[in-house]
Amino acid sequence: MNPLFVGTIALMLVTTSVVTAQTPRGNPKAGESIYKQHCLRCHGEKLDGNGPDAPDLIVRPANLQSTQSRTKTDWELLVALSNGVLFSPMHSYRGKLSDEQMLDVLSYIRHMAPFDAVS
Repeated sequence: MNPLFVGTIALMLVTTSVVTAQTPRGNPKAGESIYKQHCLRCHGEKLDGNGPDAPDLIVRPANLQSTQSRTKTDWELLVALSNGVLFSPMHSYRGKLSDEQMLDVLSYIRHMAPFDAVS
Protein backbone atom coordinates (compact mmCIF):
# COMPACT_ATOMS: atom_id res chain seq x y z
CA MET A 1 0.00 0.00 0.00
CA ASN A 2 1.22 3.51 -0.81
CA PRO A 3 2.79 5.14 2.31
CA LEU A 4 1.46 8.56 1.26
CA PHE A 5 -2.06 7.15 1.14
CA VAL A 6 -1.69 5.54 4.57
CA GLY A 7 -0.29 8.79 6.00
CA THR A 8 -3.14 10.82 4.53
CA ILE A 9 -5.76 8.45 5.96
CA ALA A 10 -4.05 8.51 9.38
CA LEU A 11 -3.98 12.33 9.37
CA MET A 12 -7.66 12.45 8.43
CA LEU A 13 -8.57 10.09 11.26
CA VAL A 14 -6.58 12.04 13.84
CA THR A 15 -7.95 15.46 12.84
CA THR A 16 -11.48 14.12 12.52
CA SER A 17 -11.35 12.66 16.02
CA VAL A 18 -10.12 15.98 17.47
CA VAL A 19 -12.89 17.89 15.75
CA THR A 20 -15.49 15.31 16.77
CA ALA A 21 -14.23 15.36 20.34
CA GLN A 22 -14.71 19.12 20.44
CA THR A 23 -18.33 19.08 19.26
CA PRO A 24 -20.09 21.23 21.85
CA ARG A 25 -22.51 19.45 24.13
CA GLY A 26 -24.75 21.06 26.67
CA ASN A 27 -26.83 24.19 26.65
CA PRO A 28 -24.79 27.43 26.58
CA LYS A 29 -27.76 29.50 27.78
CA ALA A 30 -28.21 27.31 30.87
CA GLY A 31 -24.42 27.28 31.26
CA GLU A 32 -24.31 31.08 31.32
CA SER A 33 -26.66 31.12 34.29
CA ILE A 34 -24.62 28.49 36.16
CA TYR A 35 -21.37 30.28 35.26
CA LYS A 36 -22.71 33.56 36.68
CA GLN A 37 -23.72 31.82 39.89
CA HIS A 38 -20.57 29.75 40.49
CA CYS A 39 -17.68 31.00 38.31
CA LEU A 40 -18.02 34.72 37.61
CA ARG A 41 -16.64 35.91 40.97
CA CYS A 42 -13.23 34.45 40.09
CA HIS A 43 -13.11 34.09 36.29
CA GLY A 44 -14.97 37.32 35.51
CA GLU A 45 -17.74 38.34 33.17
CA LYS A 46 -15.40 38.18 30.16
CA LEU A 47 -13.91 34.84 31.29
CA ASP A 48 -10.55 36.60 31.52
CA GLY A 49 -9.68 35.67 35.11
CA ASN A 50 -10.47 39.16 36.37
CA GLY A 51 -13.54 38.55 38.49
CA PRO A 52 -14.25 40.64 41.59
CA ASP A 53 -12.63 38.05 43.90
CA ALA A 54 -9.55 37.49 41.71
CA PRO A 55 -7.32 40.19 43.25
CA ASP A 56 -7.69 38.57 46.68
CA LEU A 57 -6.54 35.13 45.54
CA ILE A 58 -2.92 34.03 45.87
CA VAL A 59 -3.20 31.96 42.68
CA ARG A 60 -4.97 33.91 39.95
CA PRO A 61 -7.95 32.25 38.25
CA ALA A 62 -7.42 30.90 34.75
CA ASN A 63 -8.00 33.29 31.89
CA LEU A 64 -10.39 31.14 29.87
CA GLN A 65 -9.87 33.46 26.87
CA SER A 66 -6.12 32.76 26.78
CA THR A 67 -4.50 30.57 24.15
CA GLN A 68 -3.42 28.18 26.91
CA SER A 69 -7.03 27.64 28.00
CA ARG A 70 -8.55 27.66 24.52
CA THR A 71 -6.21 24.88 23.34
CA LYS A 72 -7.28 22.59 26.18
CA THR A 73 -9.64 19.84 25.16
CA ASP A 74 -13.18 19.65 26.46
CA TRP A 75 -12.05 16.67 28.52
CA GLU A 76 -9.29 18.69 30.21
CA LEU A 77 -11.70 21.49 31.07
CA LEU A 78 -14.30 19.05 32.39
CA VAL A 79 -11.68 17.34 34.58
CA ALA A 80 -10.73 20.73 36.08
CA LEU A 81 -14.38 21.62 36.61
CA SER A 82 -15.22 18.25 38.11
CA ASN A 83 -12.08 17.65 40.22
CA GLY A 84 -10.70 21.14 40.79
CA VAL A 85 -7.09 22.17 40.22
CA LEU A 86 -4.45 21.18 42.77
CA PHE A 87 -2.71 24.07 44.57
CA SER A 88 -5.20 26.62 43.28
CA PRO A 89 -8.47 28.13 44.49
CA MET A 90 -10.31 26.17 41.76
CA HIS A 91 -12.26 23.62 43.76
CA SER A 92 -14.21 20.58 42.70
CA TYR A 93 -17.79 20.96 41.51
CA ARG A 94 -18.45 17.21 41.57
CA GLY A 95 -21.48 16.73 43.79
CA LYS A 96 -22.33 20.44 43.59
CA LEU A 97 -23.24 20.45 39.91
CA SER A 98 -24.75 17.60 37.91
CA ASP A 99 -22.92 16.19 34.89
CA GLU A 100 -25.44 17.99 32.68
CA GLN A 101 -24.80 21.31 34.44
CA MET A 102 -21.03 20.88 34.00
CA LEU A 103 -21.57 20.22 30.28
CA ASP A 104 -23.75 23.35 30.15
CA VAL A 105 -20.94 25.41 31.72
CA LEU A 106 -18.44 23.90 29.28
CA SER A 107 -20.77 24.75 26.40
CA TYR A 108 -20.97 28.36 27.61
CA ILE A 109 -17.18 28.58 27.96
CA ARG A 110 -16.73 27.21 24.43
CA HIS A 111 -19.36 29.63 23.15
CA MET A 112 -17.45 32.56 24.67
CA ALA A 113 -13.92 31.19 24.09
CA PRO A 114 -13.98 28.60 21.27
CA PHE A 115 -11.54 25.69 21.11
CA ASP A 116 -8.43 26.58 19.11
CA ALA A 117 -6.39 23.51 18.15
CA VAL A 118 -4.08 25.48 15.85
CA SER A 119 -2.43 27.74 18.43
